[in-house]
Amino acid sequence: MEMISLAQTLRENSYPGRGIVIGRSENGRKAAAAYFIMGRSENSRNRIFAEEGEGIRTQAFDPSKLTDPSLIIYAPVRVLGNRTIVTNGDQTDTIYECMEKGMTFEQALRTREFEPDGPNYTPRISGIMEIEDGQFNYSMSILKSNNGDPSSCSRYTFSYENCPAGEGHFIHTYQRDGSPLPSFEGEPKLIAIPDDIEKFTNMLWLNLNEDNKVSLFVRYIDIETGKYETRIVNKNE
Repeated sequence: MEMISLAQTLRENSYPGRGIVIGRSENGRKAAAAYFIMGRSENSRNRIFAEEGEGIRTQAFDPSKLTDPSLIIYAPVRVLGNRTIVTNGDQTDTIYECMEKGMTFEQALRTREFEPDGPNYTPRISGIMEIEDGQFNYSMSILKSNNGDPSSCSRYTFSYENCPAGEGHFIHTYQRDGSPLPSFEGEPKLIAIPDDIEKFTNMLWLNLNEDNKVSLFVRYIDIETGKYETRIVNKNE
């Protein structure tokens, strides 16, 4: 697979929706994850990321303007031991709770499907990072309607073992802006992961569409020690 420029891809797409990036830093020492949200409606744009334990949660920036919390208020990131879960919805909790009971990432997601927000039927995108004994592996998943048919759910999981240094993958909910919004297609895109968390955070935030971007989370985890550093950027401050 040819590596693409993540900066250019974001810059040229006014509405990729919500996106997950997972990979390994160029020096091979850090596992990296990023998650961003965008919005077109006042309700979707009225959000921030806030830290919650080792993870994060979306919150209303102005609670008085919150109209429907059902698909916009959730925990995008949770940590279960040596696993970090990143998703675009409340399936974060499903994965966490099922894996606590011994189920796999894929088994947990078998209990869920795309979001009930026709006619878009927004895909549920999810990722999991596992770090153990100096090894780093990750998987990504997308659950989406079959070409807009809500009676049929298509399920795809992509797993990456022993990820090479400097490489990562990017998956997002929508191919582009539209009405209805067209779902992401194909494999997660191969992208580069730099060593510097500040550089990576700035690149992502600066290239997301200025009108539609809402919040960004970035985390780098030391593969040897498990220690991590996090950056959160909110348009609403």
